[in-house]
Amino acid sequence: MAKQNGLGDSLLIDGYDLSGDIGAVQTISSRSGVLDMTAINASAKERILSHLDGELGFNAFFNKATSQEHLVLRARGSGANRVMTWLRGSTIGKAAYGIVAKQVNYDGNRATDGSLTFEVQGLGAAYGGEFADQLTAGLRTDTAATNGTSLNNGAATSKGVSAYLQVTAFSGTDVTMKIQSSSDNGSGDAFATITGGTFTQVTSAPTSERIVTSLTQAVEQYLRAITETSGGVTSVTFSIIVCRWPTQ
Repeated sequence: MAKQNGLGDSLLIDGYDLSGDIGAVQTISSRSGVLDMTAINASAKERILSHLDGELGFNAFFNKATSQEHLVLRARGSGANRVMTWLRGSTIGKAAYGIVAKQVNYDGNRATDGSLTFEVQGLGAAYGGEFADQLTAGLRTDTAATNGTSLNNGAATSKGVSAYLQVTAFSGTDVTMKIQSSSDNGSGDAFATITGGTFTQVTSAPTSERIVTSLTQAVEQYLRAITETSGGVTSVTFSIIVCRWPTQ
């Protein structure tokens, strides 16, 4: 794949699409702590990895409109974890990043040129930052139960997946998003829902969630995101990104 720019990206937090208020995404980090394990017989440092961590930091333009950055970010989630998703473009299979984070600041700056911006930092809370692939083409809107277009991973994996859901709008009674897999894109092997690949039923928006399967879960080559409903769905707009774990 050719080199890419960062034009046409999106940033979603707790089911709110804040993309139009974001000037720059400054930090997208997936890292680990490091433990010094240097023994007395070593002539150089010996280190092993410790806890997973991550960070998503960005710059926002001040916007006090309903569901825009100021009203969403000013309370910093009231101390609760925030689900943050960055999307590189809006195509199935394009890069993405997800993190469950504590929003630790909301720092304003009124510059001499008259601009008013805010710096926000989200630090990993219980999970590390995860680089993923888009399973929907950016934000997808379904007006009925729908089987989405599949993503070809190129090969099956055996260490499970994690996935992030952002629901920005919903009308109807209920809708449930699921991740399904197939070995041959449904040609002979019908798509089936991955064990642990079902999100909590949605009855209102905005909402968001991270799920993770067993870390020994077999995952077939093709994945797709589907919506199902028991009581009816008029319209739902959502994004799903998925991270396959090549190793535990």
